[in-house]
Amino acid sequence: MPTRRELANAIRALAMDAVEAAKSGHPGMPMGMADIAEVLWNDFLSHNPGNPGWPNRDRFVLSNGHGSMLQYALLHLTGYDLPIEELKRFRQLHSRTPGHPEAREAPGVETTTGPLGQGLANAVGMALAEKVLAARFNREGFPIVDHYTYVFAGDGCMMEGISHEAASLAGTLKLGKLIVLYDDNGISIDGEVHGWFTDDTPKRFEAYGWEVIRDVDGHNPEAIKAALVSAALDPGKPTLICCKTVIGFGAPNKQGKEVSHGAPLGKDEVALARQQLGWTHPPFVIPDAIYDAWNAEAKGAEREAAWNALFARYEQAYPELAAEFKRRLAGELPAGWQAHAEAYIRRLQAEGPVVASRKASQMALDAYGPLLPELIGGSADLAGSNLTVWKGSKDVNGSDGRANYVYFGVREFGMSAIANGLALHGGFLPYDATFLVFSDYARNAVRMSALIPARVIHVYTHDSIGLGEDGPTHQPVEHLASLRYIPRNHVWRPCDAVESAAAWKAAIERRDGPTCLVFSRQNLAHQPRDEAQLAAIARGAYVLSDPPEAKFQAILIATGSEVELAMEAMRALAQQGIAVRVVSMPCAEVFDAQPVEYREGVLPSWCRARVAIEAGTADYWRKYVGLDGAVIGMTSFGASAPAHVLFEHFGFTVANVMDAVKRTLR
Repeated sequence: MPTRRELANAIRALAMDAVEAAKSGHPGMPMGMADIAEVLWNDFLSHNPGNPGWPNRDRFVLSNGHGSMLQYALLHLTGYDLPIEELKRFRQLHSRTPGHPEAREAPGVETTTGPLGQGLANAVGMALAEKVLAARFNREGFPIVDHYTYVFAGDGCMMEGISHEAASLAGTLKLGKLIVLYDDNGISIDGEVHGWFTDDTPKRFEAYGWEVIRDVDGHNPEAIKAALVSAALDPGKPTLICCKTVIGFGAPNKQGKEVSHGAPLGKDEVALARQQLGWTHPPFVIPDAIYDAWNAEAKGAEREAAWNALFARYEQAYPELAAEFKRRLAGELPAGWQAHAEAYIRRLQAEGPVVASRKASQMALDAYGPLLPELIGGSADLAGSNLTVWKGSKDVNGSDGRANYVYFGVREFGMSAIANGLALHGGFLPYDATFLVFSDYARNAVRMSALIPARVIHVYTHDSIGLGEDGPTHQPVEHLASLRYIPRNHVWRPCDAVESAAAWKAAIERRDGPTCLVFSRQNLAHQPRDEAQLAAIARGAYVLSDPPEAKFQAILIATGSEVELAMEAMRALAQQGIAVRVVSMPCAEVFDAQPVEYREGVLPSWCRARVAIEAGTADYWRKYVGLDGAVIGMTSFGASAPAHVLFEHFGFTVANVMDAVKRTLR
């Protein structure tokens, strides 16, 4: 039977060999954390390589994702569908072993990590999901939701501000099944961290309300095991285990040094490391005895079978709960959803409310929320402004089994990364919220939502200079374009209550990525529509108004509050004999994905007299209006004044739109 050190050395050897073959990568962390990983995965982690999606598996998150070869080695050794050929193709095009772990590439990778600290925040979301699901579905004798979330994190994760945001909230929420193993090796890319990182990290986490286990020898399996046993004892506190390790452990000339962090060790040093570790096998060769000792397929299948038997009994005792549990984990919407949502949108169209779209968003939550127990969300200390609290909201920090609202505090970045974790765990459709201007704080987590991709709804209110007197610090200008430029991200900016409800419907129904919903502070006029126009909102852009008789000469394209301005300008131009089509484009990404025939029907190529109107960065709209068209948008920051004064000052007036149309017709 191989020793623990021999099992850990298999990780070290695979990491060295893969990085050397790729001529790039990070061998230091996998070599330093191999002993910790061996104890966790062989003695504690409950998982099934034969079914990576088993609902009650423990979640493992590699927050220090640059050490990806540690995770790939673990997945390969324990029996996941990640053959040795994929490790040999580490960091190569179309391999399943990219430079940083990606959730949809290798089986068993729970989240995409690499931007430091975000994996830790994702894990907070996963642990929160476990806690809330358990409160909703577990019954006496039926702990169908009962698993841990384990995180590997390094000094870089601890330095990143997001770790403060996420860890602070995790302590407040008492996420006792969250366990973080901190690779305290004192080294980062620039060298020994004592020159720039002198925090007392254990005290920091104790202040957050965590249990902290200090000074664990990260190369002593018995010490690691004892710490992990202790970590599970307090159900009311997350745990930080501070593991003292040596980066690049086993490489005689480079261990403990920054040179082992982010570059291959080199052929000669790899050979020396093999000698020091007593690893006599050729590159990428693992002895059968070590494979057998690592393999977790039988144990994993046994654990899942036991859970399946428990769930079968649960299903007999609580059939309705079991059906809801299965539906939610499958990501399916409840029966009757489509009809209910469409009926609500038609009713809004008939009633024609004149409200701010942020209020329309809250109205949509009130209408849709009762049908969606999987909906969970919150705001970054702006609930009363974002209007994200709806009639069925219940605080997750309470004792209600139907809890669904998170008071995130002023933690925009952490909030969005936690939402990603909630989505990745399964069983939830998360939304988060802040002012649009503060999407900057959260942007990398929004980018990760799209990259993963995660089914998350990001709600942003106070969407333009229409914010008014708070001034340019709070008035978004470039933010709409910035969010639209993220691949796979859908950005909806509705023009009235009807489009707001349709935007929420589209976001809820989307399963292949995130959606940003962008809402106004000020009231927006209701727009008339027929049934065909109502249905066309879901296509991202549609013809809101055409001249009743004459062929249109120009096209006005607008979003959000500027649609009302476009309609006013259209009527004024009609009085001067100029026929104009008005196109509302609440979601450019959805419109761009429509068949060419539909897009040509809305924006025919023969009409080059086009004017786009949006209170955001002007240049984005050149793709729709071309060099012959015009854009009425922002080319500077805003100012502090009442909204109506600002719109006039920055040219969002009927007269300015009319002049722009006339210029394009010359």
